Amino acid sequence: MPAMPRFSPRTLGIGAAVVTVLVWTAFIVIARASAARSLTPFDLALARIGGASLVLVPWGAWMVMKGLRQKDGTASSLFGLSPLSLRVTASAGIFGGVAYALLAYSGFFFAPAGHASVLMPGSLPLWTTLLAALVLRDRITPGRAFGLALIVAGDLVVGGRSLLHAFDGGEVWKGDLLFMAAAFCWACYSVVARRHGLDAVRATIAITVFALLAYVPVYSLLVAGGAVVSRIGSAPWGEVAFQMLFQGVGSVVVSGITFTKMIQYFGPVRSTMITALVPGLSAFGAVIWLDEPLHWNLIAGLLLVTAGILFGVQKATAGGRAAPRPAVPATAAGCRDA
Repeated sequence: MPAMPRFSPRTLGIGAAVVTVLVWTAFIVIARASAARSLTPFDLALARIGGASLVLVPWGAWMVMKGLRQKDGTASSLFGLSPLSLRVTASAGIFGGVAYALLAYSGFFFAPAGHASVLMPGSLPLWTTLLAALVLRDRITPGRAFGLALIVAGDLVVGGRSLLHAFDGGEVWKGDLLFMAAAFCWACYSVVARRHGLDAVRATIAITVFALLAYVPVYSLLVAGGAVVSRIGSAPWGEVAFQMLFQGVGSVVVSGITFTKMIQYFGPVRSTMITALVPGLSAFGAVIWLDEPLHWNLIAGLLLVTAGILFGVQKATAGGRAAPRPAVPATAAGCRDA
C-alpha cells in the first residue's frame, strides 16, 4: 500500500491561509444576508455551536479516550470532551468560541457587510499586534507600525462617518463597534493559541466544547425566561440546517483548524496580515450578491486597510527572517510545525 504523501509545513501553512481567506470572505457575505432572514444573532450563534458540536464533540471524546488508553499524559477537561486543560479551554473558548460569535453576528444586524469587510479583518492586525507585543513580547518594527497606522486610518474613515451620524438616530455605528470588538476577541484567541502552542484540531475542539456547555444552557434559560427572543423554532428547517452546516462546520471546523494551523506556521501577527484579500473580496461580494453600495468612504477605507495589511506583510518578511514559532505536537495531518 503506497504511503500517504507528506506535505511540508510551508505547503500546509499556505494552504491553510488560502482556505481561511475564502471561508472568512463567505462568512461576511452570508452572515449579513442571514440578518435579513428568520434567525436572531443568538439563534445564529446557537446554530454555529450546534453544527460544530456534531463533528467536534465526538472527535474530542475519542481523542481524550485514546490518550487515556495510551497513557500519554494528555490533558483533558469538561467531562472528558475537551482535549485541553480547563484553564486553556476556558480562555480560548471565551474569546474564540462564545464572545466572537455573539459580537460578530450582532454587528450584522446594524451595519452592512461592507463595513464588516473593512473593520473586522482590518482591526484584527491592530489588536493582534498590540496583544502580541504585550503578552508575547513581540517587537513592533517601524515598517509594521506604519502598516498599522494605515489600517487605523482606514477604520476611522469607515467607522468615523457612522459615529458622526449617531446623534441623527442612525445605528450603523453600533455594528461598527461590534465588529471591532469581535476582531479584538479573535485576536485574543489567536494570541492564546500562539502562547500555548496549541494544536489546530485540539484548539478548535476545545473552544467548541466550551461554547456548547457554557452558551447553550444560558441561551436556553434566557429564552425560557423571556429575556432573549428566539425564532429558531419557527424558522424554516432548511435555513437552520444551512446555518449549522456553514456557520458550524465551515466557519468553525474548517476555518478554525486552518486559522490555527496558519498561526503555527506564520505566527499570530503575520497570520492576520495575510488576510489582506478578505476586505476586498467580501466588499465586492456584498456589492454583487447583496446589492450594497460602495460609498467613497468605504472605498477609501478598503484601500487604506488593504495597503496597511500588505505593507505589514512586506516589511515583516523583508529581512528574510520569520517570527519565531513555538514547536507544537504533531497534528492530525501528520506534520510538525517547528
